[in-house]
Amino acid sequence: MTEVKLLFSQDAAIQQNEDLKTFSKQVQAGSGAAVFSEGRQWYVMAVKDGKTGCLETVRAMAGTAARELSRGKVSSATLDVNALRNGFPDISPEEAVTAFTEGWHLGAYQFLTYKSKSEPFCTKLTIEGASEKAVQTGEQRAEAVSYSRDLMNELSDVLNPESYPERLKDVFKDTDATVIVHDKAKLEEMKMNGVLTVGRGSRYAPSFVEVSYSKNPSKPLVALVGKGVTFDTGGISLKSGKDLSDMRMDMGGSAAVAGAMKLLAESGADVNVVALIPMVENTPDNTAVLPGEVIQYKNGHTVQVGNTDAEGRLILADGLLRAGELKADYVVDIATLTGSIENALGSEIAGVFGDEELASKMKAIGTKNGDAVWPMPLIDAYDETLQSDYADFNNISSLSFAGSITAALFLRRFVSKDSRWLHVDMAGMMQKTSNSGYYPKTATGYGARLLADFVSEISK
Repeated sequence: MTEVKLLFSQDAAIQQNEDLKTFSKQVQAGSGAAVFSEGRQWYVMAVKDGKTGCLETVRAMAGTAARELSRGKVSSATLDVNALRNGFPDISPEEAVTAFTEGWHLGAYQFLTYKSKSEPFCTKLTIEGASEKAVQTGEQRAEAVSYSRDLMNELSDVLNPESYPERLKDVFKDTDATVIVHDKAKLEEMKMNGVLTVGRGSRYAPSFVEVSYSKNPSKPLVALVGKGVTFDTGGISLKSGKDLSDMRMDMGGSAAVAGAMKLLAESGADVNVVALIPMVENTPDNTAVLPGEVIQYKNGHTVQVGNTDAEGRLILADGLLRAGELKADYVVDIATLTGSIENALGSEIAGVFGDEELASKMKAIGTKNGDAVWPMPLIDAYDETLQSDYADFNNISSLSFAGSITAALFLRRFVSKDSRWLHVDMAGMMQKTSNSGYYPKTATGYGARLLADFVSEISK
């Protein structure tokens, strides 16, 4: 098998170099990066003007290179850290090495569990002169995101509210994190009526998982609440569409939380954090919740179920209430919650609602680490559109627009007044429809890095 060296240049005119004249393929890596490959010894990447200080460019280029070389079954690739430094002079060598390592492993990611004739293959990367710590950090970050991807890509009859907790217990068994699983009987005792109601139609009993990691109990407690709907048919308000198979990814918020916890625990982060994951399958059955029914939450709120396909907010409400019981100082919930956010922002960025100062901080973090978010408004005037004739309020708005905003307003009603809160709607970031940079054509694993870095930042 072939071995290659990686070469960087800030000048795309390197294509004219006599030694690199013939190229067999050109691939656009995004973020201003162009990737070129040829059939001899070199794999050449050129950075376009104005992008030399962007870590996301480094990740994207590395990801494309890894995917192309792995696809070609190239055994190994070598990169001299000086070439990386010359290619990206505006970035510290340590950050560049970490970003390149992270992008490389994420670009080579494959989910082949059910491909009978395929085995994963990743070209081995060696960065000569790189610090071991920088490489290890990049590998840990890639492993956390890959774990989130694995969870999202898994089949719904394999990953469900009964098996999902076992996956989490297994991944955290050799770490300092503690996993507590609340089964259906415990949920009834804890009056988690949103989770119990949404999960009524499924053959799988609902569950609620708490993963706590407290390296430093003196730090403020951060609660990460992730939507864990392992498949969403829409319930009685059945979804329409030719292919609903990607609705197994409706637990993407919980995957983000799980990946973040994995990264924090395995890196030994100096934080005090708890993950709260309500798990249900939303399916129609003769026992499923019907539109018009009313749920009574333990804080006294009553909610009319106007639409059973707005189920995510019903289970997140229990998670937010639990965060309040634990007296969390900061609460971040994340979910594939509304199609409206994708209509508003597209498929390259998620929306964040809530505390404006924290939202601004999260935006800066996402810009650097690749999990981009954009602060969205909470319009108080829309709050009254959640009113109900039969309960305190409805789970859907009477408006035909602003769906992501009214969903956030619904969730805000369940947040403790003593907590600073953010809500991340990642519906548009759930998956990619084609290979791009370090993203494969499947689940993205979005949110794992965003949450882990946010927790670390506010814990300083």
